[in-house]
Amino acid sequence: MKIEVKELVRHFGKTKAVDNISFEFEKGNIFGFVGPNGAGKTTTIKIMSTLDMPDSGDVLFDNVSAVDNPEQVRRLIGYMPDALPEHKDIKVWEYLDFFARAYGVKGALRTKTLKHIEEFTNLGGIREKTLNALSKGMKQRVSLARALVHDPQVLIMDEPAAGLDPRARRELRDLLRILADQGKAILISSHILTELQDICHGTVIVERGKVLQAGRIDELSKHNERVETTVMVRFFGDEPQDKLLARMIQAPFVEDAKSSGGSRIIARVKGADKECSELLSSLIASGCRVAEYKQQEVGLEELFMKITKGDVQ
Repeated sequence: MKIEVKELVRHFGKTKAVDNISFEFEKGNIFGFVGPNGAGKTTTIKIMSTLDMPDSGDVLFDNVSAVDNPEQVRRLIGYMPDALPEHKDIKVWEYLDFFARAYGVKGALRTKTLKHIEEFTNLGGIREKTLNALSKGMKQRVSLARALVHDPQVLIMDEPAAGLDPRARRELRDLLRILADQGKAILISSHILTELQDICHGTVIVERGKVLQAGRIDELSKHNERVETTVMVRFFGDEPQDKLLARMIQAPFVEDAKSSGGSRIIARVKGADKECSELLSSLIASGCRVAEYKQQEVGLEELFMKITKGDVQ
């Protein structure tokens, strides 16, 4: 399955919410869809999910058009909105059963499918509860289960980790990794960049309705060459912390440094791998006993801060 977003444009009055957005991703990959508030993420996701129509452009799912064949596309995708309705009169199992019926999952197959999904999303213990009685984490599990009832090839998720506690976020990440390993293509809109960093293969960064950069995270990291690198150095021995800090500040390429408890120093280095390598060589040559030396990897949050300007529409 290959998903191609092609030159999407969407206006709301005089505001161009989506401005010629194009990107693509494939099965087995999790892509983060990130940008400031008002960047056009939710509008793009709704167009991809056939809940809205673009003024121009299209989204192709293995060459099936979301504009020309929305009913066919709905069979291919599972859409997880940012909030679940709080119905007081419907239980979890009834809610999932309704959507399974709507997708034409019949008889014994429906029973088997719903049982499997309840087990996968760990909903067995709350299946008799009504939706309005659920915690935020449980509602997100139900929302994910609903998106999976027809075994879609593509998952499109709008802020799935918003409001979740750390345990629930970790459990959600684990579920998404399993789904990607099963060959599903997953697009996640989120503001929690540290969460996306742990699971995403690639990212699409948007601002003011435009794609700034898109691709695999490792490729974007190489493209956006670092001008500064943060390193952590842990020294061995009894040398006082203030003297270690003075050594670091005087070392080549070090912009500034601060103590981080014990014999650890965090330093900001002007440059990337070459400069960090020369800094380590210099420390050892000066007689420092370095027990640990670690460069901070280029993360999604760092890429986001470097690429975006913080503009809103």
